[in-house]
Amino acid sequence: MSPEERMMLAAQLRAAADRLLMPVAAATSFPPALVQGFVEGTATGAVAAAKAPKKRRSTAYARKYKAAFKRVAPKYKLKSGKWKANGFRRAVKEAHKIAGGKKR
Repeated sequence: MSPEERMMLAAQLRAAADRLLMPVAAATSFPPALVQGFVEGTATGAVAAAKAPKKRRSTAYARKYKAAFKRVAPKYKLKSGKWKANGFRRAVKEAHKIAGGKKR
């Protein structure tokens, strides 16, 4: 499709949209520009809402593990707050053990 044909098609679509919006603007007594802006905004909002990512829900095990890890982590840290040697790994193991382990 050539650029001229695209421009003609776009003009036709705009004209058709204007013909559809004029009766709505008259019935609601709003200015046509306001009705058009509302329709465009609604369509944009609907597309954005459809593309919104679904929120992930944490599992019961993940919540138990998180609480257990927070409880045991201080045992494996230095006074400065840094991890002891292999402290993080040991804290993870102990938290998994407390939380009930991974069941499959």
